[in-house]
Amino acid sequence: MTDSSIPKFHEKSREERIKKVASFSGLSKEDIEILKNGGISFNEANNMVENAIGTISFPLGIATNFQINGKNYLIPMSIEEPSVIAAASKAAKIAKKQGGFTMKADDSYSIGQIQVVDVKKIKLAMSNVIRSKKEILKLANSKSKTLSKMGKGAKQVTCKKVKSDYGTMLIVELLIDVGDAMGANVTNTMCEGVAPLIEKLTGGRVVLRTLSNYSTKRLVRGTAIFDKEELGGQETVDNIILAYQFAVNDPYRAVTHNKGIMNGIIAVANATGQDTRAIEAAAHAYASRTGRYSSLTEWKKDKDGNLIGKIELPMSVGIVGGIVNIHPVIKVCTKILGIKSAKELACIIGAVGLAQNLSAIRALASEGIQKGHMKLHAKNIAVSAGVTPDKINEVTKRMIKEGNVSVHRAKEIIKEL
Repeated sequence: MTDSSIPKFHEKSREERIKKVASFSGLSKEDIEILKNGGISFNEANNMVENAIGTISFPLGIATNFQINGKNYLIPMSIEEPSVIAAASKAAKIAKKQGGFTMKADDSYSIGQIQVVDVKKIKLAMSNVIRSKKEILKLANSKSKTLSKMGKGAKQVTCKKVKSDYGTMLIVELLIDVGDAMGANVTNTMCEGVAPLIEKLTGGRVVLRTLSNYSTKRLVRGTAIFDKEELGGQETVDNIILAYQFAVNDPYRAVTHNKGIMNGIIAVANATGQDTRAIEAAAHAYASRTGRYSSLTEWKKDKDGNLIGKIELPMSVGIVGGIVNIHPVIKVCTKILGIKSAKELACIIGAVGLAQNLSAIRALASEGIQKGHMKLHAKNIAVSAGVTPDKINEVTKRMIKEGNVSVHRAKEIIKEL
């Protein structure tokens, strides 16, 4: 099976869903057992973090219908919020009619920063650093034989001045090609490795030697066309554009607008073992790059009245190193995606963010967000009300039919039953 469109996937049993995913991705019996058992043991958790006392699980679902750069994907998403996976799948289905998502990711460049203070002659110090950049790069690359053998590693040295309440600081930055890794560890190692040389060249004192998570040299960008009729007509397209304009011009709306994008992005990042905090921080900084917080996406019409969506944001991800190589479920999720590079993963995550944004603003601009959201949330409400498993479907259906999804109503229905 190579088509990511699986009719009525949500209506299938768990066994049927796993069978479809296994067929699509070529999962082994061991992979399937890992999906069924899920999670990690306490011993594994105890080796990952300090003071461990247990583990916590999140739902893992599959988004269907995605076609990205001509390739079909089933996309693992881990998130506790209902409607996110369904919404992404729906948007992907609409985009697929026009060829899916066209995405592009920059090479995996990481930025390392060395903070130098107490520099008496900053211009001279900067000149010394730039004049010695070959020596600095050679020293930095000696800290990672793996990257050097691959033709990657530290590539550039730059300097900048930063004014502060404690005087002007000199910041020396390394631009490092980290390949298919996220790159935090190797970047920090290189920065620490060259720090003594930087002190010698500048006559100053190094304080911080660390990665910047504002990965502006590692952007993902892309676009998709959404058919106006599939969206519900020209009025819906116009309303979506008006909703986008609201986000562009009002930070209060932009934050919620971008939160919807991050619903999709972080769900895939969770499933593939990425540093979600770094992704979030970089995305929101990028949304503020003009001096005003705004939308990470752009929406407009083409000449036929169809909706065109665009997305651009930093995306620092990796497919080697860290938890990606340790967590059994994450390794299976990576296998489901069938990805070959960090750039490919960045493209997938960016496409899901764009799809999620489309679904959210489409719902807001038409029937409202609560109708679909509460329909999917009804089961959680029923469980919260103490409804037994054999009665959940019946209670859920009645609440949805009445348009009254609440714990109080669920309890009332149980009494009636």
